[in-house]
Amino acid sequence: MKKILSTIFEHSLLLRLGVAMSTITLLGVISMASSIIIAGITQGSAATINQTGTLRMQSYRIASLVQLAQSQNTAANWENVETGIERFEHTLYDPKLLGISVSKMNANSAISYRIIASDWQTQLKPRLADILQHGRTTLQHPVQKNIQLLDDINSFVTKIDGLVHLLTLQAENRITLLSTILGIALFLILIVVSVTMYVVYTDVLIPLRELLTCTENFGRGDLDVRTLHTSDDELGRLGEAFNSMAEDMSKLYHNLEARVAEKTADLERSNRSLELLYHSIARIYDAPVEQNTYITLLKDLEQVLGIGHGATCLIENDSSKAVILASTLNPKEGDVNLCKLQNCSECLQSETLSLRRIGKHGEKRILSVPLQDIDRRYGVLQIEVPESKTLEDWQTQLLEALSRHIGIAIGTAKRAEQSRRLSLLEERGVIARELHDSLAQSLSYMKIQVSRLQGVMAQHNLAGDADTILHELREGLNGAYRELRELLTTFRLKIEGNGLVPTLEKSVTEFAARGEIPITIETRLDGCQLSANEEIHIMQIVREALANVVHHSNAAHASVMIEHGADDMVSVIIDDDGVGIAAKQPETHHYGMSIMQERARSLGGTFHVQTRPAGGTRIIFRFHPGTRRHLHPLQGTLAT
Repeated sequence: MKKILSTIFEHSLLLRLGVAMSTITLLGVISMASSIIIAGITQGSAATINQTGTLRMQSYRIASLVQLAQSQNTAANWENVETGIERFEHTLYDPKLLGISVSKMNANSAISYRIIASDWQTQLKPRLADILQHGRTTLQHPVQKNIQLLDDINSFVTKIDGLVHLLTLQAENRITLLSTILGIALFLILIVVSVTMYVVYTDVLIPLRELLTCTENFGRGDLDVRTLHTSDDELGRLGEAFNSMAEDMSKLYHNLEARVAEKTADLERSNRSLELLYHSIARIYDAPVEQNTYITLLKDLEQVLGIGHGATCLIENDSSKAVILASTLNPKEGDVNLCKLQNCSECLQSETLSLRRIGKHGEKRILSVPLQDIDRRYGVLQIEVPESKTLEDWQTQLLEALSRHIGIAIGTAKRAEQSRRLSLLEERGVIARELHDSLAQSLSYMKIQVSRLQGVMAQHNLAGDADTILHELREGLNGAYRELRELLTTFRLKIEGNGLVPTLEKSVTEFAARGEIPITIETRLDGCQLSANEEIHIMQIVREALANVVHHSNAAHASVMIEHGADDMVSVIIDDDGVGIAAKQPETHHYGMSIMQERARSLGGTFHVQTRPAGGTRIIFRFHPGTRRHLHPLQGTLAT
């Protein structure tokens, strides 16, 4: 119990102060109540002492009245004696004096009073009654004085003095007790007040002053200030609450600074992302789909996102195979060729942004981002992600936005290229119609006139050298007409929307059926982007070469091979196992060769005609795709 009370007192300052104030109040109440009680008791004692003193005076008065009556012996004097006895008896049995006889607190006084009352009843009063009766019977006669009566009254008065002394001593003791109680109460009050003031100073004023100082310093921005007064009482808990609040505010302030720094970093990152997005969009929309553009884009992505190297792959015509357009992977730095760890179907299987592991043991983490627009898919952007790197939302959002723009840019470029191709084909169709309506009609007319001239000369027997000349003229017109028809066919040729390779395959099938010889074709154009003009020229050179194979080679087999080599050169090789090219051929047979040479020069390439060691002819045409060229004056209309 004592331990519980001690714990309660330690935990409550208000309880301690309340107990101190209650103690002071209680001591004051006790002292005041004691004063009131003792003062009341003492006041009754004074009246009792006064009454007791009256008995003493009345005793001597009776004695003097008796002496006077004995000396004068008159009725009046003896009546005075009787009156004095009655007054004494009335005073003796006064309630204030009767209370002494029954008091348990003042036993000595009660005994003394009872002795006085007994002596009065048994000794003094009977003696006075005898003297009074004897005196009245001997009126007018002298009465002998009773000396013994005076001695008895003196003895009686001595007892009354003893009672007065006891009552006086009793009153003094009560006053002394009151003084003692008041002194002790005052002393205890002073002690309690001193202890209370000390407790208020040490447990209230000092902690409050310290808390006020800490609050002022905290208000001035000193977030590290802490109060030292921490205990289990109210102010101690208030100090702990202040320290906790200051700690929370300090953490909140530091967290706010950290959040401001984080938001600043986010804004800077967003700014870099927007800048990358802006420059990337400007770059991919303004430039053609080529390697250098996308290598720069990959490097910018690596720098802004802080991730690994990557590669951009574009889908081939059949939509089941992709080739690498641009890559920042460096084998010298330990980068693994992604194509050795996966195939095209794995790259193209996901239609959304995905993070996956590739390789036999999952040694690479690859982020695949599809490149597509609303109409179709054009390829995939693949980026290596280090093991310790976790992609954040802003990084994936940036990649998705950039991939959409890349897909739109590629689609726009392809549609623009297709539009240019269609425009070129339309222009060439117009030229073909013009040739058909003008030159073709003229050649047909000349062929008819030559036939008429030959018939007229036969009717008039005009043979000889003229017949030879007419024959050669007829052959020349036939060759020119055939070349013109071939040219018209070429002009009217359209490259289908799937690109160059399907159109070449269709042309090879056409010439194989026309010449009734097998012709094979092989294309290796992985990652090579050809312009519409380059595709048209390649198509026309191949068709011109196959026309020569069909018409002049007498070949049993022919082949076409188109390859994009490591030196970034596109090679077109047409082989046949025919009779080969004679050292000298009629000029009429060189029109096709001249046209092919002109086309090769227009692309800045080389054109060679060789005789194969096993027999037959080989045509080799090589050029750099995308090379800036100066067109022949006539090619502005015929070739582009």
